[in-house]
Amino acid sequence: MAEMRPKIAAVDPVWGRICAEAVEAVRDEPLLGALIHAGLLHHATMERALAYRFSLKLASGEMSEQILREIADEAYGSTAELGVAARADLVAVFERDPACHRFLQPILFFKGYQALQAYRIAHWLWQRGRRDMAYFVQMRTSEMFGVDIHPAAKIGKAVMIDHAHSIVIGETAVVGDNVSMLHSVTLGGTGKEEQDRHPKIGDGVLIGAGAKVLGNIKVGNNSRIAAGSVVLSDVPPCKTVAGVPAKIVGEAGCDQPSVKMDHRLKNCAGGE
Repeated sequence: MAEMRPKIAAVDPVWGRICAEAVEAVRDEPLLGALIHAGLLHHATMERALAYRFSLKLASGEMSEQILREIADEAYGSTAELGVAARADLVAVFERDPACHRFLQPILFFKGYQALQAYRIAHWLWQRGRRDMAYFVQMRTSEMFGVDIHPAAKIGKAVMIDHAHSIVIGETAVVGDNVSMLHSVTLGGTGKEEQDRHPKIGDGVLIGAGAKVLGNIKVGNNSRIAAGSVVLSDVPPCKTVAGVPAKIVGEAGCDQPSVKMDHRLKNCAGGE
């Protein structure tokens, strides 16, 4: 008879830390015990917890929680990249947002993180030709979180959308890895063009609150867009732009603006 060997559980530091924090949270606030058990501790993996959260938040009288849960479970089960991106996004929020003190906060409480994970499932549906279901997820994400991301848009990993109210990202937009954006950011078009009409945001870019980036333009890697700016033309890498319309006002100030999260213009010409 063949020797039976116990299976070794895969090491998942992010999920392990979330579960440890969840146990502490239940101890410190017992009234949240049911929510935390149902949302986190009841699940064997982070992917299963995310699928539960997705279905719970987006369910409505038009689409049941069970159907949405089956869609999310299929997505996470067939595409490991979704789980990888979810972990990278969560770590990005923890490292960049001073209001985030524990790993469990984004998955339970931060609508920017939850909306981004919902978009990733909508994009997964879009890539498989399930366009109408992808549109439904987009609609419910917009209704629930105030974040409207077209399911055809392409968004990289380790992305943080802070506060996330009134975010709009268009159909042909591309967002690179390690990007950070604040609330009321629009990555939109400039008219009724039907082809490639939305911005291409490079890696490591920091986009300030209320910034509007419009048209099929390129924003170079590791650049900064100041709050309230309207960007209508290409932005070179490692520069800071500000104003309406936005103009180059100096260097980006550091190697990774999206990680440092410094929105001040003190190091730029004409700044503080």
